[in-house]
Amino acid sequence: MSYRLSGKGPVFEGSITSVKVPRRGYKWYGVVKVRTEHLGEVSLLMTGVIAQWLLPGEKVKITLLEEPKVVDSSKILGFNDYLLHRLWGLDWVPVWPPFQEEFTLPRKDPLTGRTLYQYHVVAREALTEHDYEEVVGLEQYHYASKEELVAIWRCLLCGEYAEANAQPECPRCKTPMRIQEIRGSLPSSRFLVLELKSRQPYEPKVIAYVRVDTPIPLMSRRLTPQGDRIEHMIREKVFPKEWFHPTYWPQVYQEWQKVVSRYRDLAKLYGRSLAMAMVGEEIAEEALKRANTAAARIARVVVHPDYRGDGFGVLAVTAALKWIKERRIPEMRKPKHVVETIAQMARYNPFFEKAGFKYMWETRSGRPVLMYPLTPEAEEKIGSFLSKDPYASKHGGKLYRSHFGEVEPLSAPIRLKGLTKMYSSTLDVQRLPEDLQEVLRAFGVERRVVERYVVRDANLEIAPREIAVVVGASGAGKTTLLRMIVGGALKLEDPGYVPSSGKVEVPENARLAYLFPGEHEPSFGDEPLLEHVKRKCGDIALAVEILNTVGLSDAVFYRARFQELSTGQKERAKLASLLAEKPNLLVIDEFTAHLDALTGRRVARKLGEVAKRAGITLIVATNRPEIIDALSPTKMIYVGYGALHAAAPQLPSR
Repeated sequence: MSYRLSGKGPVFEGSITSVKVPRRGYKWYGVVKVRTEHLGEVSLLMTGVIAQWLLPGEKVKITLLEEPKVVDSSKILGFNDYLLHRLWGLDWVPVWPPFQEEFTLPRKDPLTGRTLYQYHVVAREALTEHDYEEVVGLEQYHYASKEELVAIWRCLLCGEYAEANAQPECPRCKTPMRIQEIRGSLPSSRFLVLELKSRQPYEPKVIAYVRVDTPIPLMSRRLTPQGDRIEHMIREKVFPKEWFHPTYWPQVYQEWQKVVSRYRDLAKLYGRSLAMAMVGEEIAEEALKRANTAAARIARVVVHPDYRGDGFGVLAVTAALKWIKERRIPEMRKPKHVVETIAQMARYNPFFEKAGFKYMWETRSGRPVLMYPLTPEAEEKIGSFLSKDPYASKHGGKLYRSHFGEVEPLSAPIRLKGLTKMYSSTLDVQRLPEDLQEVLRAFGVERRVVERYVVRDANLEIAPREIAVVVGASGAGKTTLLRMIVGGALKLEDPGYVPSSGKVEVPENARLAYLFPGEHEPSFGDEPLLEHVKRKCGDIALAVEILNTVGLSDAVFYRARFQELSTGQKERAKLASLLAEKPNLLVIDEFTAHLDALTGRRVARKLGEVAKRAGITLIVATNRPEIIDALSPTKMIYVGYGALHAAAPQLPSR
C-alpha cells in the first residue's frame, strides 16, 4: 500500500542522527532518531529489521498521525503515530508503517468459473515477536526431519544461546528465552506473513510466510545434466551488473577474517550453527550498509500443510512481488527490476510459474533458477535470453510439466439396464436368549422372512469423464449401487456385487480404482508414503504431484509411514494410492467421511479438478453439501426405497 506525503497530517523533513538496533530481539525492536527544524530531535519506534537498513545522515520525511509523546524530555513517536519515507536518489521511498495488503482468494470450478468458496487474507510484514514465533512454527514444516531444530534462542539475562523449535527455558536463569535467529535466514532477511482475516476458531491465524533476501552473491549455470560444463557469472551476461551488486555478502569484508578464530573457539563450545549466529552479529552491520541491488530474492515460501494445494503458494508469491516492488524490499534503496528464486521444489510444484516466474537455468549444483520481471526493461531482457540463448530456447522459460496428464477415457458410458437388487433375511427367534424371545413374541415376531428391493428396475447412464455424486439416506442403497458398478467393471461373481436381475455394462477399457471403507482399501506396508505412491505409479515426480493433489504436500508426509499419519491424513493417503493407479474410473464410498468440512472441501475441489483435467470418470457417494458443491458434479444420483433417479445438479449461484 502506498502513502501520500501529505493529507494525513503535517509533514516534516529532516535527517537521521542515529539508529539503534539491539542485537537481542532486533527483529521486532529498533529506534531511529531524526532531527527536523520544527520538531527538533524525535525518536521513531519501529521494527529492527527495518531500522537496520537506515543510515545516519540520510534525508527523511515524517508525516505525523499523532503528536509526539514526551518521556524524560525526549520526544517519541510510537508504531502507529507516523509515516516515514527516506530519500534515495530522487525518490521518496516508503519505509513505515510496514506493508499490509488484503487479498481475496476465490477457489473456482475450472470449467464453469463458478466460485466454490473463498478466503480473505491479510499479507503483512512480520512486526512482533509473536509473528516470528509463528514463522518458527511454520518453518518446522519446511524440513523433512522431525529432529531438525529451526530456531536459535537467547536468554535476555545471561546471553546463553540454545536451539529449539518451541520457546525453551534458559538452563541457567530458568526464565523463558527469546527468539534470536531463524536458522537459514540472514540478518538481511525480511518476512511477509499471510493470516486469515476470517477464520474458524480452530483454524491457524498465520498460514504462510515468504522470506525475502538480497540476491545471492555469485551464480553459475551448468550446461549439461552431469554438470561437467559450467558457465560462470551467468546473471551478469543477461542483466546489468549493478542489478545484483553490491549484495549482502558478509564474507567479503575484512571483519570476517577477524572473527574466524573466535568462531572456531565458539564452535567447540556451542556447535557450528550457534557459533555462526554469534559471530554473524559482529559483521552484519557493515554488510547491511553496503548492500544495494536492483533485484530481490524470494528465499523461502512455506504454507501450512493443511492449506497447500489451495492456491496459497501463488498468493504468497504474488503478495511478496507487490511488497518488493512498492517498498524496494529488502534494502528499500534502488528501484527493483527483477526477483529471483532458486527452488528445487519448482520441479514438482508450479506455484512460482503460476505467479508469473520464468525458468532461466540450473545452478552449478543443479537447482532451478526462476525470475520475475518487475519492469519492462527486465521483461525484455528475460524474453530475449529465453528466445536467443541456445540452451534456454529449448525450454522457453517453462520448468514444470504435469506428469499425471490425461488417461484414456472410458470408451462408452456405464449403463444400468433394468437393474434390480433384492436383499432377503430370515428372522428366527429360536436361537435367541429366552428373555429376548419373550419380548419379540410380545410384538408378534417369532419367525419372519424380510425381503426388500434396494434398487428396482433402474436404468441409468454415466457418461465418460462424468463426475457423479450418489446421495441418499443411510441404508438407502448408495453403497449397493456402487458395488454393482464395481462388480460390472471387474466381472465379479460375489453375490454382493451381482444384480438380482438386469445388468451393468461397463466399457472393456475401464481401469478401475475403488475405495469402500472397511471393505476394500489400499494396502500400505512400512514403506514411506512417497515410496508407496512411487511404487504404484513408477514415476517419482508423479508421486510428488499426486501427494500434493490430495493435500499431503510436505516432505514430512513424504517420508512418513501410513501408521504415523492422523486419521484425516490417512484418508488423503488412501486417495493418493488410488490416483497412483492412474484409473479412468474411480469409485469412492463415503467420500471424505473422516475429514473436517474445510479440509474435505479442499480435497474435493482438487480431486474434482484432477478428474476433469485427466478425463477420469468419478463416482462418489456422499451426503455432505459442502463436498458436493466443491466437487462441482455433472450428475446427481438419488437413491432410496428401491428407486433411483438421476438429475443435473442444482448448484448454488455465486
